Amino acid sequence: MPGTSAQAPRAASDEAGPPTLRGLLLTSGYVRLLVLCALVGVPVALAAFFFVSLQHELQHWVWHTLPEDLGYGRAPWWWPLPALLLAGLILAPVITRLPGKGGHLPVLGLGGAPLGPSALPGVALAALATLPLGVVLGPEAPLMAMGSGLALLAVRSAKRAAEPQRALILATAGSTTAISTILGGPVVAVLLVIEAAGLGGPQLVALVLPCLIASGVGGLVFTGFGSWTGLSIGALRLPEVPPDTAPDVGDFLWGIPMAVLIAVIITVGRRLGRLTAGWTGRQTAVRTVLCALAVGVCITAYALITGRSPEEAALSGQATIADLAAHPHAWPVGALVALVACKGLAWGISLGALRGGPIFPAVLLGSAAGVACSGLPGFGATAGFTIGTATATAAVTGLPVSSAVLTVLLMGSDAHSQMPLIVVGVVVAVIVRELATRPEAAPLPPIGR
Repeated sequence: MPGTSAQAPRAASDEAGPPTLRGLLLTSGYVRLLVLCALVGVPVALAAFFFVSLQHELQHWVWHTLPEDLGYGRAPWWWPLPALLLAGLILAPVITRLPGKGGHLPVLGLGGAPLGPSALPGVALAALATLPLGVVLGPEAPLMAMGSGLALLAVRSAKRAAEPQRALILATAGSTTAISTILGGPVVAVLLVIEAAGLGGPQLVALVLPCLIASGVGGLVFTGFGSWTGLSIGALRLPEVPPDTAPDVGDFLWGIPMAVLIAVIITVGRRLGRLTAGWTGRQTAVRTVLCALAVGVCITAYALITGRSPEEAALSGQATIADLAAHPHAWPVGALVALVACKGLAWGISLGALRGGPIFPAVLLGSAAGVACSGLPGFGATAGFTIGTATATAAVTGLPVSSAVLTVLLMGSDAHSQMPLIVVGVVVAVIVRELATRPEAAPLPPIGR
């Protein structure tokens, strides 16, 4: 995440030794920083609200309203081909010509240096013009980039140059505010900061407090606008969860190898993303379009194989996750296997060529794989969904505590009884991720024309 490598500002009186939390909190500059972060939370949350609402409306228009206007009951099997081709044609010049290249490369995760205010137009255009067309990525990374850029707008460029650490903390608070709006609130977003930063002691608290106050104020504004306007905000949530059943011995016996399998699937997808990113480093514009079209082919293949809507394999997967959680037994095993294969391939290509966030599609891949195996003797749908969700989240982020908390928030009332499976899933995922991920010998090539 932006700013995770920054050390919090030190108190002037503590030059002889490590800073104390009391000294940091009594520093006048730090108090001003907290106040500024609270103020920044308001415009960042408003921008996040209108961003996700507009993205949701555009997505509904592309996949529901427009097909119905053309006389189709739902999007036909071929619908992803022109949609993703258009997404590639829009995204290619954004990546090669606009500042910020449309945002961070998804295969690199959510982290990276703040893009700055000059990158905001490219990030917004890349996300709003391509994610609704079916790109198999989520909105979390663009939201974070926009949050950090808007936060840095609050500080004059001269002051940012004079106090780079303070500006970096402010950018981190802005990105945390933005992502907290779709991840269930400030707590899980700040946990991402804590785990990604690897900080400790008073520096950790000094970084967390600005993120908490900014995302807390932002969450109040975000939810308030949602109630006032009635617009959908597209947060990752489950209106219904699978039946609450306590896990038994069978769930654990099947759950551990299932967690290994899901972690390997996510790791293979990430590896495909690295290979794709290396390939698109040259002749970027043309190859970006080709990759977007390849994603469309994968989604089309799912629709042809299963006879179901291509929308299930397209997009970030938030709606499909909710449907899978509410009706796990309504999905044929063959459809779930096809979903994991086709969407997983599309996700891997998207990670290395397109723009968006990596987490949401990975959650769907994990939950779908878990439910697909729920017919095994002694292995239930609730256990499969739970361990699939937790494992996939940890495998894609590498952050066990944040992944466990996010899964708990998703499971709602079921979380208490499913906690042992959640913990097992995230531990197995992190171990497999580290063992299965090959160290990269060289950085990805720079983006060309």
